[in-house]
Amino acid sequence: MGDHEFATLKHNEHLLLDQPLLRLPNELLRKNFRSAHFTIEKDTSSLKTLLKESATAAVSGRASQADVLRNLDSMIARMRGVKRKLTAHAEEEARLHSQTAARISHLNDLYSMSSVDDVRYEAWSRQRLDRLLADYLLRHGYNDTAAQLAAEKKIENLVDVDTFVNLSRIRESLLDGTVSDALTWCAENKKELRKMESKLEFMLRMQQYIELIRTESEAKLIEALAHAKKHLIPYWNTYPEDVRQACGLLAFPPSSPSAPYAHLYDQSRWGDLADLFTSAHNTLLALPSVPLLHVALSSGLSALKTPACHHAPSTNGKPAAAPSTLGHGVCPICSIELNDLARNVPYAHHTKSHVESDLLLLPNGRVCGAQRLEETSRKSGLPPDKVKDPHSSDVYTRDELIKVYIT
Repeated sequence: MGDHEFATLKHNEHLLLDQPLLRLPNELLRKNFRSAHFTIEKDTSSLKTLLKESATAAVSGRASQADVLRNLDSMIARMRGVKRKLTAHAEEEARLHSQTAARISHLNDLYSMSSVDDVRYEAWSRQRLDRLLADYLLRHGYNDTAAQLAAEKKIENLVDVDTFVNLSRIRESLLDGTVSDALTWCAENKKELRKMESKLEFMLRMQQYIELIRTESEAKLIEALAHAKKHLIPYWNTYPEDVRQACGLLAFPPSSPSAPYAHLYDQSRWGDLADLFTSAHNTLLALPSVPLLHVALSSGLSALKTPACHHAPSTNGKPAAAPSTLGHGVCPICSIELNDLARNVPYAHHTKSHVESDLLLLPNGRVCGAQRLEETSRKSGLPPDKVKDPHSSDVYTRDELIKVYIT
């Protein structure tokens, strides 16, 4: 009965980890629709204005036949441009719908199984693991490797390679000291970032301002003043302290012997901007801030973790690294590979006790059941007054054992 209970699939709990699988295509569909709507509104307005002006000029006689034909050619060219843009949006929408259908089908396969003992569950779990590995690789910049893995395992529709490739491209440009790509992304998502109250665009404009001042060129300083008036001063009520620092920066160039604003010239700000962009990007697209592989591992580790898993003696305030025990039949949390990852996850919550009822405390600190000790000692051929620790093979006299009572 107990084995059946543990083998039963709890579909809703399984799908907690797979929410981004459907949420991301939905967010991308919304973004694609907004872009298409903006294209239609913008170009339709321009076409109406040009058509009205051409008709008025033709009726009033202010425009020659050649001028009218030229305006018509211009309108046709603009409409062809609109058609190209909308075709691209339609193709993207079709791709996202196909991707969503594949993901729904993948998740629906889980509901056709009722037990982890089902032979299909192993294949489904393997495919899910491949997805998690691809997600991990993409988040760490191994885009080509992730794409090859997705192609080899035929899970292209279950992995968001293009989204993370775009993320990596903009992040790398920030780390290289360029804000243009990030500002373009901010312009495309301006309304959403404003709803999120994101500071990203302001910080990018601030960095532009800092780089202009860093040159210490008179022409660049004049440009910095114009830049501040246009892009920084409007944020006075929102980020007053940052705007004050920007104004004071003019009096303290990077060559100043004592610069109270030296931290603003620090190159590490580019790394902070990259992290800020990554955070805003993930929040906007409803992506978790950590790899899904870590979430899955943390859940599994929490089911195994006990207070004894982090009892290693410390060195300089940090627990000493235990030797690798993966693959040796020992608790994986105590291994050096997973010990740090499991350090902050909660302990396992057990609803049933599996502790032996006749526990005895051995001199080495281990606890073992009396019946198990007797069986081990008998198999080892020890005399009646001796017992053998089944774990360490240490031998003790029965007088050294202490009865343990569970409270």
